[in-house]
Amino acid sequence: MISKFHSIRIKILLFLILASCAHSIAQILPSNNAAGLQPWTQNVTYWQYQGEPVLLLGGSKTDHLFLADNLLEHLDEIQAIGGNYLRNTMSQREGLDLKPYQLLSDGTFDLNKWNDDYWDRFEKMLNWTKERDIIVQIEVWDRFDYSKTFWEISPWNPRLNNNYTYEEVGFDEKYPQHPSRDKQPFFHTIPGMKLYTEKLDLIRAFQEAFVSKMLSYTLKYNHVLYCMNNETTTAPEWGRYWIDFIQKEAKRNGVQVYVTDMFDDAYLGEKATKSAVIFEDAEHYQFADISQVNSRNFGDDHWNELLYLLKKVNEKHPRPSNHTKIYGGGYKAFGTGGLEDGVERFWRNILAGSASSRFHRPDAGNGLNDRAIASIKAARLLERKIKLWDVSPHMELLSDREANEAYLAAVPGENYVLYFPYDGEVSLDLSGTENDFQIDWISITEGIWLPKGRGKLKGGEIISINAPYKGGWIAVITKAQDGK
Repeated sequence: MISKFHSIRIKILLFLILASCAHSIAQILPSNNAAGLQPWTQNVTYWQYQGEPVLLLGGSKTDHLFLADNLLEHLDEIQAIGGNYLRNTMSQREGLDLKPYQLLSDGTFDLNKWNDDYWDRFEKMLNWTKERDIIVQIEVWDRFDYSKTFWEISPWNPRLNNNYTYEEVGFDEKYPQHPSRDKQPFFHTIPGMKLYTEKLDLIRAFQEAFVSKMLSYTLKYNHVLYCMNNETTTAPEWGRYWIDFIQKEAKRNGVQVYVTDMFDDAYLGEKATKSAVIFEDAEHYQFADISQVNSRNFGDDHWNELLYLLKKVNEKHPRPSNHTKIYGGGYKAFGTGGLEDGVERFWRNILAGSASSRFHRPDAGNGLNDRAIASIKAARLLERKIKLWDVSPHMELLSDREANEAYLAAVPGENYVLYFPYDGEVSLDLSGTENDFQIDWISITEGIWLPKGRGKLKGGEIISINAPYKGGWIAVITKAQDGK
């Protein structure tokens, strides 16, 4: 049993560390929810910001940009190519001088004292992204920060702090297994969880203080999304606790927030069990992040699993579905494939109806390399002609198609977006309309319109369309205007 002294100690600690964040939160004025990020009122499977619908696209050199050098220049680079979406993990894996907590002269941390540099960088990131209309999706916890080599330098490791011992909280000195095995009690501090003991109440108190500190900055802004975990395999109760915690704080301060969790098994599609909790529970999972479908799946398999997940998310409680990570590069054993696979997944995601699509950082993703830049530019060119929320998948209109040769989203009889991952030739069924069309081509490899690439198509029949050259292409097919 937990001692009476220990219980009193936890209560006092909770009061002190939460009070340290309360002053700054209390000064927050209620956000202008009408101008803030929220599901689009006319189509809740997409986002709107400042009253206008937005497709969120991005890529960056790392996942925790607020701790990276030359952040301002990198944000300008993202904005210049049409990027408006950023992943920000609340990383605790950096060197000892970039932890959330104050490093003492003896080389240990005090979890009651904050590292001003860490939080100042965080605030600058929020300010600078707000100025550039770049949406920030935060991941509160990342399981990789608390296992293997990162546990060796973690302020939460009793060896490196002066707040508790291994015996007091029940932590082990090492967690050598892959974090997917879910052996770290850090993620079981909620009563009723599998590894929970009363000793972990002390850890939960510090966890709540950390989240409160984060919220003391983020609740001042209306361009922030919250995802509880990075690809978690822990029971959903863990993430739901933090969702409730964040929603309660936001409500207390008159602020609207949108929250979710990211489950590792989304790559399984129809066979996913933990990801399936998102489908029915729209109260906790106010948007979906199905990023893990972008690993292990290739070609038509990726497309089919993606369509299944989108269908299930929107079946009863339509919401935006985000991809804060698109793998592709490094040929990792867990199924990243190459850089070209990342580009293909990006385009399948947005043609299928996803609300966001972001390239994962190198070397498991394209980051913001030339391929990523070209794809984001190409997507923005496409938007000038056809908005992605105005079309939906219509693969039944394609024939003479080989596996992974082409993908189609359309408003039949009006607009068609035909994607060739490399090159190819397919038949498009225009027999249901007498309209004439014009066709324009966008190069995905360069992010430009094909010079003198405009052509005409006649409706009323099935026509053959072939990519103009090798490399990725988007055929933008729009109804011809009278006299044009």
